[in-house]
Parts: sequence; C-alpha cells; structure tokens
Amino acid sequence: MTTFTPTSAGEVLSVVQWAVAENAPLEVLGHGSKRGIGRPPQTEHALDLSGLTGVTLYEPEELVLSARAGTTLSEIENLLVERGQELAFEPMDFGPLLGSAAGRGTIGGALAANLSGPRRIKAGAARDHILGIHAVSGRGEAFKSGGRVVKNVTGYDLSKAMAGSWGTLAVATDVTFKVLPAAETETTLVLPGLLDDAAVAAMAVAMGSSAEVSGAAHLPETAAGRVGDGAFKAAATLLRVEGFGPSVDYRVNHLRDVFGGGAGFEEISGGASKAIWRVIRDCLPFADGSQKPVWRVSMAPSETHKAVMALRMEAAVEAFYDWAGGLAWLRMEGDPDADLLRGLVKKFGGGHATLVRASVADRAAIPVFEPQALALAALSRRLKEQFDPQNILNPGRMG
Repeated sequence: MTTFTPTSAGEVLSVVQWAVAENAPLEVLGHGSKRGIGRPPQTEHALDLSGLTGVTLYEPEELVLSARAGTTLSEIENLLVERGQELAFEPMDFGPLLGSAAGRGTIGGALAANLSGPRRIKAGAARDHILGIHAVSGRGEAFKSGGRVVKNVTGYDLSKAMAGSWGTLAVATDVTFKVLPAAETETTLVLPGLLDDAAVAAMAVAMGSSAEVSGAAHLPETAAGRVGDGAFKAAATLLRVEGFGPSVDYRVNHLRDVFGGGAGFEEISGGASKAIWRVIRDCLPFADGSQKPVWRVSMAPSETHKAVMALRMEAAVEAFYDWAGGLAWLRMEGDPDADLLRGLVKKFGGGHATLVRASVADRAAIPVFEPQALALAALSRRLKEQFDPQNILNPGRMG
C-alpha cells in the first residue's frame, strides 16, 4: 500500500487529483482512531492527514476556532481549556473502545463521523456546531463552504452535508467550529439501584424538570461495576447539572425534591464527575481489548430499553444507556446478530443500529451502518455522484 502524507491543503488536492486521473481509490484517515468502523477498506492507497495539523485561527471573544483537519481533538481541547471554553458537543473518543490509544481523534474526523457525547441531548452533535470547511471533493476540486463567524450562515448546508459522511464525499482540509464557554462546575446526582425501565422513567422526569440536565445516563449493575475503582456498588442512574456553582447547587437540590428527597442519593462533583462522563462518552465499560461486537443503537428513549429487554431474551448481551435512554450501547457475547437486533429496533418504533466494533470478517459481511430508507438512499447516491462520481474516497466504507 502507498500512503500519502500531505502537510498542506495544496498537497491534498494534488493527491486526490492524481487518484482521480489514475482511478486509484484512497482510504482517507487521520490517526486511525475510527479506522475499525465501517466496511474494511478496499484500496491500495491511503491518504493520511495526520500531518495536516495546527490551529489556524482562534478568537475566544467571537467563539470561533479554525484548525487543519488532522489536528487532534486533545490539542484543541487543551487550548480551549486555557480560555475557559469547550467544544460543547462533547465529541467521543473511539480509540480505547477500538483498541488504540486515547486522544488521537482529529477535528476532521469529528466532523466526518458527526461525533457527539452525553451532552447531545442539550447541545447537539458536530454538525450543529460546524461553521465552515475547506475541502477537496472526489472530483479533485477544491471548494469551501460557510464562514468564520457565528452569524454567517452562507453554505451551512454544504458544511453539514460532510457531517456523518465518513470521508466518502470529500476530504476536509480545514474546519471552523463554534466554541462555547465551559461550565464553571458540574455535579452528578446518582440514583442507585434502578432497573432499566424505572431508570428511563426517572431520566424522563429529570429532563422534563427545570433543572436543565445536561447528561442523563443509566448503568445497569454489570456496567456500573466497571466504572472507576468500584465507584458504584449497584446500578446507577446519573443526572448531570452544569453551570455556576450556586445555580448548580440549587438545581441539584431541585432534582432531589423532584425525586422525593432521596436520602440514598449520592452527589459527585468537579473532576470526579467529569471522569464518570468521559467513561460514558467513550463507552469505556466495553473497552475491554476484545473484538466482541459492540452496537450503538439510537431510538426513542421510551422504547430503547424495551428493545434491549427483548434482545436479552434471545442473545447474551450487556447494555448501558445515554441520552436519557435514547442511546444504548450493546456488547454481544457471540455473533453480532444484526438481523435480530435490527428487527427488534424496527418492531419498537424504529431507529439506527451501527456496528461499532467487530472482527474484520463480520464488518465485511454485515451492513455496519443502518440500511437507509429508499428515499434517503436515493439522496445519498445523488450526493455521491455529485461529489465523488468515480468512487475514489473511502469506497465501500458505508456499505
């Protein structure tokens, strides 16, 4: 395999133009932290963007940051912390779950995978924070979309079209994101011992309250036992409140009142709370170094736990929940059971099931991403034809 390692947007353009001229498909990657997601690449050449690095613009007062696509999220987050700011969509780090090092995901990869984390229920995902891009299409044409200020909405849709495309439409070379002030502090209220259905009901009540909950997750007993150094002795339902200290205290007390006082409730604050939410964000209870299949299932919060319960009647599976029950992480003990799982998702109202971790053989044999409805599949084909008609970029990765 030939690996191209450009260090400028111009070099990226040259590589893609060569690939188009030679009809030589390219695997597009940064540091490879998400390389194990999707169908295995069927290419003889790779376009490695890990050398395309550096923050090119940061205006804290304007809440805007631009960086080259290969810049690591860890570098960007460290810079933002110094100014009391953050990427509010809380992008997940897939590295540990997929058996690689933490902190290697890139800002371009965050857009390509439309990353998010527990705060998605309040702040959305990467596509909701992208302001602009510079990119090279699969035609070998450089283009730009959007701008560098929050008020500039020109080209928003084109920038957002790249979100979740997994590098199959264009190669982003520079990206511009909106950043936001970070919370002064946070506290997580822990409701112990709830079963899945009761936990989902409690999270719905919390989300409907005036407490402005920014994270709501449930760890059944087995998953809870894998958090930290035995931090939880039983199932744990976690409700995060962020903001200024006095406001956080008031809203946590309000949550306590909502749930009847809760003498058995625990409060975890500051750095300890952040650590727990990183565990949930990065699916660390299942980051066990194995290739046991892991699914990411998004459904209506009221239905997800029902589908999981039905699945447990048919297969050996562990689960925990984020997004107030709207996201389930599942680890299968045996085969991925794609037909069974997707059949249950459909039965309980529909949603999306993505096979995040599996063996190469399973990823080659199973549709990794949720099969699209006919109308959406037709739209995806038209986009692909416009941006990459020769199927040069990450061919086959999405199915």
